[in-house]
Amino acid sequence: MKAFQDYYPEHLSHCYGCGNLNEHGYGIRTFWDGDESVTRFLPQPFHTAVPGLVYGGLLASLIDCHSTGTAAAAMYRDERREMDSFPSFRFVTGSLQVRYLMPTPLGPELVIRGRVEEIRGRKVTIASTVLADGVLTVRGEVVAVRMPDDFGT
Repeated sequence: MKAFQDYYPEHLSHCYGCGNLNEHGYGIRTFWDGDESVTRFLPQPFHTAVPGLVYGGLLASLIDCHSTGTAAAAMYRDERREMDSFPSFRFVTGSLQVRYLMPTPLGPELVIRGRVEEIRGRKVTIASTVLADGVLTVRGEVVAVRMPDDFGT
C-alpha cells in the first residue's frame, strides 16, 4: 500500500519530515486507519532531549508533517478522488499548536494518529496525538493550508 507521501510530486518531496527524497530526513509514512491517519516512527538515540526522553522539537515536527499529509489525503477523500489525480492537493502549515502532556520516553516506537476536524475551503484542521507504548504523551492541532498549484516550481 502506498503512503500519502508516496503521492507527493518530486519537487515537493524534499521535506525533512516527510520527503522521501531527503536521505537525512525522518521519512515518515502515513496511511488511513479507518477515519484516522496513522504514522509510526522509531526515535533514535540522537533524538534525545535529556537521557531517556525524546526531544520536543522532533515531536512537534512529526505532528506537523503527519498532519499536512493527512490534510492532503482528507481533501482527496472529501472529493472522492484518487490521490494521484489532478489537480493535486499539497498543504503547508498555517498554524501548529502542540501540548506536551508528559515526557515521551526514548525507546518505544511512537504512533502518531490524526483526525480531520474540519475542511473549509483551502484549509483543513487536523487534531493529532502521539502515543508511546499506548500512552498519550502529546496532542497537537494543525491548520493546513492548500498550496497553490505553482508552489515550489
